[in-house]
Amino acid sequence: MLYAPDLTPLIQAIHDAPPRLVYVFAGAGSLALHWLHAVAGSSRTLLEARDCYAPRSLAAVLGAPPARAVSVETASTMATWAWNHAANLAEDPWPLLGVGCTAAIASDRARRGADRAVVAVRSASATRIYELFLDKEHRDRAAEEELISRLVILAIAEGCGMERASLTLGPEEALRVTHYPTPA
Repeated sequence: MLYAPDLTPLIQAIHDAPPRLVYVFAGAGSLALHWLHAVAGSSRTLLEARDCYAPRSLAAVLGAPPARAVSVETASTMATWAWNHAANLAEDPWPLLGVGCTAAIASDRARRGADRAVVAVRSASATRIYELFLDKEHRDRAAEEELISRLVILAIAEGCGMERASLTLGPEEALRVTHYPTPA
């Protein structure tokens, strides 16, 4: 789905909220960037976005190749990098978010492992991790991309202080959310 009109009010609320953010993604999550730009006001929200599709691009953000590209550690490191980068880009004293998304979704080649995604949102006070476990039999690549991008939008909204909205998951799919205070 190229456009998601049901997300427009939520994205407008994100644009109206104070946080500014940097978004870094690998493997999926590109529709989230499109949807953020599709609603007027994205210049008040996005400082920068980066698609780390090549392994060397992801390694450049992480500082080294990851042990596992799709993991809590990778997404958390991406979000921390994004938060630090936002601090370097921000010209005003706004609250900042660093958002990282890493995913393995349906492909045209054989791939080991489950289809899944990890989204991390880092603020000054906490990092929230969203682990999404997908059912390969339930969704095709486009549907997985859409669901992961929806998760990114919902995670950003929660990072902006909004109440967590729910995702529509299949019977064999699951979402686990974990909250970690940021060390002082």
